[in-house]
Amino acid sequence: MSTMNYSDKIPNNVNLAEDRTLQRALESWQPNFIDWWGDAGPEGSGNFDVYLRTATSVDPQGWAHFGYVKMPDYRWGIFMNPGDADRRIHFGDHLGEKAWTDVPGEHRANLRRIIVTQGDTEPASVEQQRHLGLTAPSLYDLRNLFQINVEEGRHLWAMVYLLHRHFGRDGREEAEELLVRRSGDENNPRILGAFNERTPDWLAFFMFTYFTDRDGKFQLAALSESAFDPLARTTRFMLTEEAHHMFVGESGVSRVVARTCQVMNELKTDDVATLRAAGVIDLPTVQRYLNFHYSVTIDLFGADQSSNAAAFYSSGLKGRYEEGKRQDDHRLKSQTYKVLEVQNGQLVEKEAPMLNALNEVLRDDFIRDSVAGVGRWNRVIEKAGIAFRLSVPHKAFHRNIGTLAGIKVSPEGKVIDAAQWEAGKDQWLPTAEDRSFVASLMGRVVEPGKFANWITPPAIGINRQPMDFEYVRFN
Repeated sequence: MSTMNYSDKIPNNVNLAEDRTLQRALESWQPNFIDWWGDAGPEGSGNFDVYLRTATSVDPQGWAHFGYVKMPDYRWGIFMNPGDADRRIHFGDHLGEKAWTDVPGEHRANLRRIIVTQGDTEPASVEQQRHLGLTAPSLYDLRNLFQINVEEGRHLWAMVYLLHRHFGRDGREEAEELLVRRSGDENNPRILGAFNERTPDWLAFFMFTYFTDRDGKFQLAALSESAFDPLARTTRFMLTEEAHHMFVGESGVSRVVARTCQVMNELKTDDVATLRAAGVIDLPTVQRYLNFHYSVTIDLFGADQSSNAAAFYSSGLKGRYEEGKRQDDHRLKSQTYKVLEVQNGQLVEKEAPMLNALNEVLRDDFIRDSVAGVGRWNRVIEKAGIAFRLSVPHKAFHRNIGTLAGIKVSPEGKVIDAAQWEAGKDQWLPTAEDRSFVASLMGRVVEPGKFANWITPPAIGINRQPMDFEYVRFN
């Protein structure tokens, strides 16, 4: 077990006190981070006592301590999984060589780019979720939002440490820029498109944490294979925290669906207007939100054919999901993978060099994982005896990255023209009316044990607390 040192100004398990120059640099960055949290973090929450989980070790079997914390006082820090002095690179051109503890000069620019891009997503999601605390459906959900927020803040710290520790002045400047960009800012937006989208309501939040945090899982898992050992060790610990974010999303949507099904059975109707009048979110609207967040998220994996992806793999910077379980040569020089393109108005598969198609490989891994969770939502609907089923749209639907960017494709995977898209898009993607209706349901519920009408309580409380536990204390 690797225990965190909480006696330092910056909690860590990387012996920060032994490098005074680095420690001073990070301590000078710390006030800027706190200022950013105050400006862009959860609105109006600075004096709340929140029942948060804080890491006490990097052991996944017992690393959490629960207690009340004011979020600006949360002990953000720098934590890595234990190192292995004998670790070897297990893919790419350096297969079998010793893993790197420092950045090789020839890979410096690409590694910095990878770390900055990952780091930029962490504060972005906090910014996107800034206002959600004002409309939380329960104290349980409010606390989960805040737990995710502080963990995204710690993930930012993880990337900032790597930038400061391994990239000198360039790294320090990049770390400053991570606090300057803002989600959705026209002049200085976040790097990736999905992190500039608004998260205006709790259904969007649950979809975001189910789908977009799942992208985080797969990206972090690919980076945890890296030949650059500090990055691999850092992202392995981040994955431990990422699991909770996806749980919040999956269970949140499941609870929304369960409540809708309950009311459908009580009223014996699937009429959208009747269900909305009863104050629940109709299943077709849930489907449209799903379509939007799923399609925006799969764009995060990048172009279906990418020379950068090939270079990152061959040089050992970024592997595949569960690289060690793959039964191949882990070099991929002669292997191919199927990607999509449009020919004569039809989607067709073609073989592409696997090295160039690694974004598509990771996207397909993500899709399989996402579909499994949607199946669990459908079991809730099926158990209620309702015929409706949720589904993920075709992966060519509503794409804005790569070969499929701008091509009009229905959720079923049929290539259509602009007129057909215009005729169908309000059935496939959330409309202004949908968003306005969902927004109308959003009202903060803060009485312990009470939940908004449009969502069911969870099956179990956090850390096995009773359902009426005071997860957030307003001071």
